Amino acid sequence: MRIKDARFIVSNANVGQCPSAQIPEFAFIGRSNVGKSSLINMLTAKKRLAKTSGKPGKTQLINHFLINSHWHLVDLPGYGYAKVSKKDKKVFQRYITDYFLEREQLVVAFVLIDIRHEPQKIDVEFMEWMGINQIPFAIIFTKADKLSERTIEPHATTYLNKLLEGAWAKAPPHFITSSTSTLGKEEVLRYIETLL
Repeated sequence: MRIKDARFIVSNANVGQCPSAQIPEFAFIGRSNVGKSSLINMLTAKKRLAKTSGKPGKTQLINHFLINSHWHLVDLPGYGYAKVSKKDKKVFQRYITDYFLEREQLVVAFVLIDIRHEPQKIDVEFMEWMGINQIPFAIIFTKADKLSERTIEPHATTYLNKLLEGAWAKAPPHFITSSTSTLGKEEVLRYIETLL
């Protein structure tokens, strides 16, 4: 798939105010500072489509982008590290939960994981929640450029094997990416295309 057109549509904090268009949606979510905005900009080949920041937790709303006039890319707030109040975190969590449970247009969610780290409790619990609620998702490992080439696959395999030690019958689909080198771009877009 080639992304020829990517346009910001709307930001909001209420799933009921998300676009009413009955077109497929692909949501991106992950812990703060996982490189989500950079990944979105890499996939769409638009450097400033999603706002990047050195300050984790920049995304605090549900952001819809229209891609090729055919599907929505949804940028969801990060979870975990963001330096916001507990009250604000609860608000973010509520509308993230509402989005996943109520949004009929959602085709699949991409859960972003920094490939350099071992499984974090917050990520594992989030993916378990997705599984329990039967929300289809795939893992996107980010920041592969931060590892040597020979350690990238072993890191991903170790991560997936640790997931399988839990309640998982099989690992979800996964992709290895780098926003710097565009590694994984074609694979992620091809996967989306198969689901459209």
